[in-house]
Amino acid sequence: MNRPLPPEGKAITTIVALHCSLGSGRQWARLVEDAGARHHVIAPDISGYGARQNAIELPKTVAQEAELLSDALAATGPIHLVGHSYGGAIALNLATASPLAKRVLSLTLIEPVLPTMLLEHAMDRPLYEQFFRLGHKVFLDLWNDVPGEALDRFLDYWRGSEPPEELPAKMRARMIEQVQKLAYEFTALFAEDNIASAAASIDVPTLLYSGGLSPAMTQRIASRLASVVPRIDARHLPSAGHMLAISHAEAINAEILNHIAAAEQAANRSPRMRSSSGG
Repeated sequence: MNRPLPPEGKAITTIVALHCSLGSGRQWARLVEDAGARHHVIAPDISGYGARQNAIELPKTVAQEAELLSDALAATGPIHLVGHSYGGAIALNLATASPLAKRVLSLTLIEPVLPTMLLEHAMDRPLYEQFFRLGHKVFLDLWNDVPGEALDRFLDYWRGSEPPEELPAKMRARMIEQVQKLAYEFTALFAEDNIASAAASIDVPTLLYSGGLSPAMTQRIASRLASVVPRIDARHLPSAGHMLAISHAEAINAEILNHIAAAEQAANRSPRMRSSSGG
C-alpha cells in the first residue's frame, strides 16, 4: 500500500512501514491516512504475504528479507523507517546493515522480534528457549501438514496475557494460506547475531513501543533495546498487546508523526544529513 507521490517540485520525505507476520502492507492504512500530504508512505508487502504471497523463493535470513524489498524502497532522499514485530526486525537490519542505512532519518520499532538478543544474558535465556520451542512446534505442525494447528499455536503465543479472541473465518482462512512463511521467519530470526552491537550503532532518533499484555519475550527485548540504543524514546502501554500497532493506531500514529517531525527538524540542523540526503 503506497500513497501516491506528490506533484513534482513538492519535497516531502518518505515513510517506509513494514508489517508483522501473517499481515500485509494494508496494516498501515491508518498511518497512510494520518500522514496526509506531509509524507510519501510506502507500506510494501513482505515476501510471502499480500501481493507477494506466491513468491517463488522465500528468504531465509533477515538480510535477504531486506534485500528483497530494495525495489520498493528505491525512493531517493531521506526515509523514516517504521517496523512492527517481524517487520521491526527487518527495519533494524535496514537501519544498521544495508545500503539504505545512510538514508535513514528516524526509526520507529513496535515490539520488534529479536529473540537472539536474549542469548546475551543468562537471565533472559529462558525467554529465548520458550520462543525457540514455539518455533520447533510450528515447524512440526507444518511438516505434519496441520497448518491450522501451527496457526493456533503461533497466535496463542502472541496473544500474551490478552483474553482469547476468535478470528473471523475469512481472516483465519487467509492466514492459513500464508502460514508456511512462518517456518522461514523463525529460521531467519534464529540466524541473527550481534543484535545488541547493531542496536548500539544506531545514530538516528529511535521511537520504541511495547505493550504490557504482550509476551514477556518482546517486553524484555524492548527493555534491552532501551538500554543500548543511544537516542531512544521508549514508550510502554500497559493495556496494549502485541498488535498495538493496530489496536492503538490512533495514539501511536500521532506519536510516530511527531517523532518524524522532530527528527526532520534535527536533521535540518545537521550538515551531515544535508550532505547525504540526496544519496
